[in-house]
Parts: sequence; C-alpha cells; structure tokens
Amino acid sequence: MQLDIRLLVLDIDGTIAGKSNAINESVLKAIRAAQAKGVQVAIATGRMYRSALRFHQTVGSTLPLVAYQGAWIQDPVTETVHRHWAVPRARVSALLDYFEQSELRSLLSVHFYINDQLYVRDVTPETQAYSERSGIQPIPVGDLRTTLAIEPTKVLALSDDTDLITNLLGSLQKQYTPAELYLTKSVATFFEATHPEATKGSAVRYLAEDLLGLQAENVMTIGDNFNDVEMLKYAGTGVAMGNAPEAVQTIAQWVAPSVEEDGAVAAIEKFLL
Repeated sequence: MQLDIRLLVLDIDGTIAGKSNAINESVLKAIRAAQAKGVQVAIATGRMYRSALRFHQTVGSTLPLVAYQGAWIQDPVTETVHRHWAVPRARVSALLDYFEQSELRSLLSVHFYINDQLYVRDVTPETQAYSERSGIQPIPVGDLRTTLAIEPTKVLALSDDTDLITNLLGSLQKQYTPAELYLTKSVATFFEATHPEATKGSAVRYLAEDLLGLQAENVMTIGDNFNDVEMLKYAGTGVAMGNAPEAVQTIAQWVAPSVEEDGAVAAIEKFLL
C-alpha cells in the first residue's frame, strides 16, 4: 500500500539529537530529502520554546514549533502564539506541596516554566546539568510560590534516582485523572505535568488538521519516550526509536534503530524516500 505522508513530526531529545545535543548531518540530509519530496516537517518537544528554537531552525521547518509537550505552539517567523495552555494555579500549588514533603524535598529539583523562563528553588547539580543541555539559565527564587502570580506552562521534577521518578509518577497518576493534569516522563529522570489538553498528540492533530487540512493517515511521527505516546498513537505512521522504553515501542507501527545509530534516517528512508 502506498502511503501518502505529507507531514513528518519529530521529537528532539533521544530522536534526532542524542548525546551530542545536535542533529547529525546524515539525519539532516534525510530530513531535507523528505522536504524536497513535498513533506512538511515539524518539531514537537517537551523542551522550552527558546531551547527548541535552534533545532526548528536547523531542520528548516516552516510550521509552528510545538514546545512543552504541546502546551505552547508558536510560529517563530510571525511570533504568533497559536496555543498556550498553562497549568491551573491550584494544581501547581498542590503539586508543590507534594514535592515539598519532608521525605521528598531534598531529593527533587523542581522547575517552573513561566513565560518561557525557568524558575527554580535553587540551582542543584541536576538543574545545572539540565541548564547546560537546554542552553537556558535558571532563575533561583527560593520559594517557588512567589512566582505563581502567573500560571506555569509546565511543572517538572527531576532526580537522578529513576525509581523515585517512576514512583512519583505512579503516585500522582492515582491522585489526578487525565482530565485534571497530563502527567508523563520525557526521560527516566524527568517527571512532567502540563494542562490536561497539552499533549503532543493534540498538538500534532492541530498542525495536521487545523493548519494543513490533513488527516491522521497523512502524518508520520517519530519519538522515543512516554511523552511521545499520544502523537505516535495519533499518526497513521508512528515510529519509536530503538532507545525508547519497551512500553513505547509496543504502541508504534515500526521501531527504528537507536538515536546514536541515526535511527531517524532509517525511518525516513523506509516510509518517505
């Protein structure tokens, strides 16, 4: 069966950018070859908008950039914000209460993303490592409650203890329904919370159907982690990376080689070239 894929949506970390924190030339070449065949390319990431912008520009996307799992969608050329869904203040306060329980407080670095700025209680080693990869300077404020005059786009809790993050996610998924908060992991060390409508799946649907007049069968998505599940399920062709957790691989139509093996190239060549 001949596929009619006209939109390719790419995650960044673990998908088109590995340890190097940059897109390899072979991946860029494959993306450009797809674009030459008339396929539109978009970026959908859990990253901040400012942190994702260089990747969006590198791939030469002419579509709005999907950041913060889909909570923030902005066109870098016109600067039009197509969507901005914040986390309700009451939910943010409750999450912060949870993170600041005595047994958790010293184990978690908590990040609030407000107006595309990163606010933290203090700069921990985990936050410093995050800052270096994202290229974003954190703003330490002591008490994060002082920032809540404006509702955050995203709340993130990070720890090098992956079991702690898994347990945190499981516990909070029991407390909040998907209609109350979207809770996910983008990597094993990151717990993330956004507005319930803010998923990569809803964002990709918006790009495809509302902006381009396409259907799900015209869309291919490539991702590597739990925050990519919704867009992998939505697309007619959903591809998981070889480095994706097994639970993510099982919901994909195809599994590419890992990011360090330039798996995105194999996926693009198989389905688009």
